[in-house]
Amino acid sequence: MTVPRTRRPRGLRAAVRRRSGWRAQAPVVAVVALGGGTGAAARYAAALWWPTQSGTFPWTTFGVNVAGCAVIGVFMVVSTEVWTAHRLVRPFFGTGVLGGFTTFSTYAVDTRTLFADGRVPTGLAYLAATPLAALTAVWLAARAARRVLKWRQS
Repeated sequence: MTVPRTRRPRGLRAAVRRRSGWRAQAPVVAVVALGGGTGAAARYAAALWWPTQSGTFPWTTFGVNVAGCAVIGVFMVVSTEVWTAHRLVRPFFGTGVLGGFTTFSTYAVDTRTLFADGRVPTGLAYLAATPLAALTAVWLAARAARRVLKWRQS
């Protein structure tokens, strides 16, 4: 005769798992929120310092997105290939700060506004130039960071 093992009821196990999962994720959520607020404030400051006239090419948003993507390229090389960062550094800076700084939602609104205002050529140029420039910035910045690291090691 075998004695059955005592097990927690299914619902209780799931509740314990959810609770421990939330406790593990709470610091990540907190640093992403803190970083996001910091990045969004920096983006807002850029918009105040470099205002764009309505109906013209949105240079501020374009510049912020391209610069932020370049920083992401360097940051990812450094944080994955050079040093082992604390587990909260990438969520804080990569997702939070740089995610809050770059603003692809504003890119979408700016594009829609240009089209709605009848500025179709400008809207099309902006629509195409932003992702092309952003992806190029990530690629060039990551490549440059790797070259600098290689040069420093030799």
